[in-house]
Amino acid sequence: MQTDDKPAADLWGQPRGLAVLGATQFWESFSLYGLQGLLTLYMVGALFLPGRFEGVIGLAATRAAIESVTGPLTTQGFAVQLFGLWAGLSRFTPVLGGLLGDRLLGRRRSITLGCLLMTAGHFCMAFDASFLIALLLLMLGTGCANSNLFSQLGSLYPAGDRRRDDGLQIYYFMLNFGAFVAPIVCGWLGVALGWHTAFAVAGVGMLIGLLIYTLGSRQLPADPPRAVRAARAALTPQDWRAVRLLLLVMLVQALFWVAQSQVWNVYNLWVRDHLDRVILGWEMPIPWLQALDAIAPGLLLAPTLWLWRWQARRGGEPDAITKMAIGCLIFGAGVVWLALATVMYGDSPVPLLWAVTFHLLSNWGWIFFVPIAVGLYARAAPASLNAMMIGVNSCAVFVGSTISGRIGGLYEVWDASRFWLLHAGIISGGALLLLLVRPAVRRRLAEVDATT
Repeated sequence: MQTDDKPAADLWGQPRGLAVLGATQFWESFSLYGLQGLLTLYMVGALFLPGRFEGVIGLAATRAAIESVTGPLTTQGFAVQLFGLWAGLSRFTPVLGGLLGDRLLGRRRSITLGCLLMTAGHFCMAFDASFLIALLLLMLGTGCANSNLFSQLGSLYPAGDRRRDDGLQIYYFMLNFGAFVAPIVCGWLGVALGWHTAFAVAGVGMLIGLLIYTLGSRQLPADPPRAVRAARAALTPQDWRAVRLLLLVMLVQALFWVAQSQVWNVYNLWVRDHLDRVILGWEMPIPWLQALDAIAPGLLLAPTLWLWRWQARRGGEPDAITKMAIGCLIFGAGVVWLALATVMYGDSPVPLLWAVTFHLLSNWGWIFFVPIAVGLYARAAPASLNAMMIGVNSCAVFVGSTISGRIGGLYEVWDASRFWLLHAGIISGGALLLLLVRPAVRRRLAEVDATT
C-alpha cells in the first residue's frame, strides 16, 4: 500500500506528485487570473461608480490612505493604484507563507490553508460590501499556497535529478494553461451573466484545486517532523553572501515586473481605449487578450527550448543571468511595439494584430526570464532557506507591482506612447543591471556545484 513517506512510482517518466501539483496549480491559476483579468475593469466600470462605492466596507478609508501618499486621484487612478498595491502584496506574502511552511505548519497544511483562504476570498467577491475582505483573503491565500507548492515540487526530485528542469517546465505549462482558460471563461461570464457570476466560478475553480490536492496528497513526499522544521540550521558566511546576492538580484528583477504588471493593469485600459476588438461584427471581450497572454508561453516554449539545445550543442547556450537579461530586452521590444502602434494610429483604432504581436514578444521575454529566475533561486539559495528564498524571488513581483501601480496613474495624464516608452526604458535598464551582477552570480553557482 502507498504511504505518505514513499511517493508512488513514476508516471510517464516524472514523479506522480507532479500531476497532483500541476493540476492544483492549474486551478489556482484559473481562479487567480480569472479575477485578475477582470479586476481593474470591474472597479472602474461598476464597483467604484457613485451609489456602489459607498457600500464597500473600508473603501473610503483605503482611498484616503492611498491619496495621502499619491495626492488626489480620479476613480480610474484609484483603481489602478489599488490593483497595483494588491498585486504587489500578493507577491510579497509568499515569503511569509514559505516561513509558515518551513517552520510551523509544514508545506501540506500551508497549501491547504492557502486554498481555503483563496476560495473564501473568491466567494466574498460576490458581494460589494466584502470587496476589500475578499482581496485580503486572496492575498493571504496566495502567500500560503504559492511558495510551498514550488518547494514541494522541488522535493519530488533527488539532488542531481535531470528530470527537474523538464518537471518545472511542465508545471509552468499547467500554470499558464490555467491562466489561458480563466480569462476566456470568466471574461465571457462577466459579459453574459455579470461580474459576480464570473467571480463565483473562479471560486469554484479554487475549490476543485483544493479537492485535487487533498485527494492526491498521498502521492507527495511527507513533510519533515515539526522539530526538524523548527530547528534553524546555522548559516555559513558563504550562505549569508548568497542570501545578500539573491536579495540584490530580486531588486533588479523588480524592473522586469514593473512592465509585466502593467499588462495585468493599465494595458487593459489601453486595449479598451485604443484597440479594434471587432471581428466580423463581434466585439472580443477585453479579458480574452489576457488569455492570449497566458497561452503564448506554451506556443513559444518548444521553439525556445530547441534554440537553447541548439546553442548548447555548439557550446554557446547563455547562462541563467544572460537569459534573464535577454528576456528583459525582448519584453522591452514588445512594449516599444505598443508605443509605436499608438503613434502610428493616433486616434484611430489599432488593429488587433498589433496586440497579438505584443503578446508574442512579451511572452517570449517571459520564457527567458521567469522560469529561469525560479530555477536560479532554487539552485543558488542555501538549503535551509530554500522555500523562503523562493518566496523572496516573488518579492520582485511585489516591488515591481507596487511601482507599477504608482506610475500607472501617469496613463491618465501622459500620451500613451510616452507611457509605454517609459516602461520600455525601465525593463531595458533591468537587463543592464543583470549583466552587472552576472559575475557574482556565476561565482555563487560555482560554489554550489563544487559542494554537490
